[in-house]
This record gives sequence, C-alpha cells and structure tokens, in this order.
Amino acid sequence: MSDDVIQFIQNIYKTTGFVPLHEPRFIGNEKKYLNECIDSTFVSSVGKFVDKFEEKIADYVGANFAVATSNGTSALHVALLLANVTESDEVIAQSLSFIATCNAISYCGAAPVFIDVDKDTMGMSPSALQKFLENNTSIKNQQCINNKTDKVIKACVPMHTFGHPCRIDEIKDICDKYYICLIEDAAESLGSLYKDKHTGTFGQMGVMSFNGNKIITAGGGGCIVTNNEVLAKKAKHLTTTAKIPHKWEYTHNMVGYNYRMPNLNAALLVAQLENLDDFILKKRELAIQYADFFNHTVYDFVKEPKNSRSNYWLNAIILKDKEWRDLFLEETNSKVIMTRPIWTLMNKLTMFKNAQCGELTNSEWLEQRVVNIPSSVVVS
Repeated sequence: MSDDVIQFIQNIYKTTGFVPLHEPRFIGNEKKYLNECIDSTFVSSVGKFVDKFEEKIADYVGANFAVATSNGTSALHVALLLANVTESDEVIAQSLSFIATCNAISYCGAAPVFIDVDKDTMGMSPSALQKFLENNTSIKNQQCINNKTDKVIKACVPMHTFGHPCRIDEIKDICDKYYICLIEDAAESLGSLYKDKHTGTFGQMGVMSFNGNKIITAGGGGCIVTNNEVLAKKAKHLTTTAKIPHKWEYTHNMVGYNYRMPNLNAALLVAQLENLDDFILKKRELAIQYADFFNHTVYDFVKEPKNSRSNYWLNAIILKDKEWRDLFLEETNSKVIMTRPIWTLMNKLTMFKNAQCGELTNSEWLEQRVVNIPSSVVVS
C-alpha cells in the first residue's frame, strides 16, 4: 500500500538507499567556529560562543533574554523550578507528548495532570484545558487547587507538536485566569510563528532543544527564553551550580545544577543559526511537495494550523486506523525509509499510569494513526 510513497520519498532525496527521519545539515561555518573554539581553549561552559549564541537566539525569537543549557530537558527542569514547582504540586501537560516533558516534571517531584489535544494542531486543546479546570479546580488565595487531590496546580506545559503551534494565546488567557504559570515546550518549534509571534514567547518562559534531530543542532543543547530579567538571572545562576561570582572563591548559595551549554556546542549553534532561515524555507518547500502528493492519496498530510507559520520540523501523515498505520510502518522501514509513529500516550506508561487525566479522545485517536515521514532539509 505504500509503494508510491516510498518511490516519492526516494525521488525527493535522490536515493534508493537509507533515508533517515531527520538528519542534520552542516553546510556553513561549523568547522571554522569549532576550530576557533578549540584554539581559544575555552571549550566548556565559559566562552564567547555561549554569549554570542544567547544573544542571537534571543534576538531571533524576539525575547529579552536567553539562557543556554545542556539540553532541552534540563531547560524544562529549570523552568519548572523557577515556577516554584515542588513535590507537593501538580503540572498540567499533554498526554500526547515526548517523555522529556513528564521527566522534567518528575525531577521536581511533582505530578502531571494530562489534558487532551486538538486534532488540527496536535497540541494542547484550550477547550479541554478550560473544561478540566472548570470542573476540577477552585481558586484559593490566588492559587489553583485541584479539588480531587488538594494540590496546587503550579504550571502548565503545552507543546508545539512537530513544530506546529498550538492555540497558545488562548491557553495563556486560561492560565492567567487560574494563576497557573505558563511554560511553553517549544523544543520542536524553532522558527514557528503563531499570529506573527514566535513560539516560546507567549508564556513566562519557553524552552527549546538542539538535539541531533532538531532543525538546528549541536548534537545536544537547549535554552530557556524569557522577557523576565529576574527569571533569566536566576536561570543562569541555577544552571551554573549556583556559584556566586568571584575571581577565585567557590561559594554556592543554593542547590544548583551543572546544566550550562559548553562553548563547543554553542560554536556549532552560532554557525547553524546563520542557515536557519534557509533551512526553514527548504523545509516548507518540502512540505508543499508532500501536501501536493498526499492530496491524491488515501493519506492525510498534516498542514500548519490556522494563524500559524510552521517550521515543519517533522512532517506527518494520518492513516485510516492503527492496522493501516502498523502496515505502513512495516512496509516503509523494510525498504529502509525511516518512518516512526507518534508517541505512546504518557498516561499509558508505567510511571504515569495513575496520573489524573481529562478526556483524551483526540489524543487516543491520533496515537493510533499519526506517522512521521522523512523530513531532513533537502540539499540541492
């Protein structure tokens, strides 16, 4: 059933061999900047490329501050700590999400509460969020209290799935009404806009990832973006082992984390940022080709939602049912075309099987049908 799809993808990437899901492109100043970094001997978390990267990424997304971290998960962990999330609290998240979101919540000792997504964005549904809060919470002393557990719901972490923005402005309005800190998981959406504003900049904080499969990468790395100077300074302090600056003394005033991005990684990212706009342009051109092709098939291609400009980080199609999905995965991977299903719902995992959930109708429907297809930048 997938022969036409396989041939189309092979034609796009001009190969009959292995086609990865998403591989990095190093076509600019990566080697030059790495050599500069090595020659400087500043290869760890202090160096000019870390500072330059923070300046450039903040400017790119339109935030006042950016704090570079070792990866996206560490960025999310610190963001939750900055929101004062503790073991007595709860955090609202999507059940249809990558595990890193829930892991970071667990690092704080907090419990996740799972909310449904919208079908068109695959991101958190504002209506599902509003419904859950109306039916299950009360406001006491400017805190959102879960009536079932008596715990405070401190934060909400919606995700921009595969680079497609969710209805983040509506989610923000709801979070503000219920005194919940909004932290955007923008790990996958660098370069994506919602109503002409960059994802990650609607909430108090946004987090991004530069893992090896992201649109730009250093093999790892992440960052926190925010307009709040106090939060930015505390984020940098926490991620630098909470060391009080001094020429030679080692004094730490709180439990901190060794979460800073090394200068080597930052050198790669500064070079990658120079080509980001071109990468996005090429990925959007690829999405247009896919959309045109799948328009004449039984598969539904996932297009950018209304009011959005997506980076199309990972392209996705929706199949008729789970049986068709599994057959498609088997056939494409057997022909060395790398395809992957969307994630297993978080509430189905052993660690989170007892978590409180809202209705998850859309999440369950998408889990059985969504498949990611090769999405690397096509190099001419």
